[in-house]
Amino acid sequence: MTIYYLKKDYSDKESSEKLDHFLRRSNIDLFIDHDADVYDAETGSLLLRFRKDKLKKEDIDLFYENVINFAKGKTSNRGSSSGSKVKTSTENPKVMTNIIGYFDKYSSMQKHMFNKKGIPIPKISARPTKFLMYYPEKYKKILPLIRDIDKYYKEYIPEKYKKQIKKARQTPCRIDNTSFTTITTNVNYNTAVHTDKGDDIEGFGNLTVIERGQYEGGETCLPQYKVGVNVRTGDLLYMDVHQPHGNLPIVLKTKDAIRLSIVCYLRKSIWEQTKGKTKKWLTNHINKTIKRITT
Repeated sequence: MTIYYLKKDYSDKESSEKLDHFLRRSNIDLFIDHDADVYDAETGSLLLRFRKDKLKKEDIDLFYENVINFAKGKTSNRGSSSGSKVKTSTENPKVMTNIIGYFDKYSSMQKHMFNKKGIPIPKISARPTKFLMYYPEKYKKILPLIRDIDKYYKEYIPEKYKKQIKKARQTPCRIDNTSFTTITTNVNYNTAVHTDKGDDIEGFGNLTVIERGQYEGGETCLPQYKVGVNVRTGDLLYMDVHQPHGNLPIVLKTKDAIRLSIVCYLRKSIWEQTKGKTKKWLTNHINKTIKRITT
């Protein structure tokens, strides 16, 4: 395992001006494809922790088989991470990125259905996602992989994990017994430089990848530190997602090439809206809101 201490290549002000821009390989000096910890040389804070080949093949395959068709659905709600400057769903590029577990916003279609049926839009917007509601059996089959990601999160980032699991235990909108409320899946998604929003500021980013076919690129980068990590199947990357980050271009070498990235986190608003609520409350909330507009 290698430890790196890196300095910022440019100021925070310059970094903010580079948000929404796509990265090139020339922007990165250090590429990591081995076990490594990376720290900020000036503050000593942990930027990322990377571990190779930690996840079980059978759990990886089970997750992929049950999620990939859903994950290929296209959406235009990713804003800055898609490189969009306008940040409106009608003009943003459509990308294959989707949400599993629980989310804290109603979609435009759901709002339309509330209005159509004369139902006031609920003040509490925390809700189960489409995948959780419509594919409960598939959802159960993806949990072994998520439990393992959570287990290693506890092992490798214990200080952050302790704070996050405490919050997760306070909400019924929780993925199994993990520290996560939400999973984002991305298929062949070349993200522009951005910072994550909506996740728990006290937590840490959890990223893994499942690949099929052959591709090159896609490294996850912290451009201000000129470092990129080549995350591949079974690897685990824990990183400070509140630092500007993005992916290098993904070059598909075969027609069937897939880079499915899996990001697990706790959404702060879900915790704030539902902390102290019970599972019985959640069931009633679903029956009174979501089920009324989907049936």
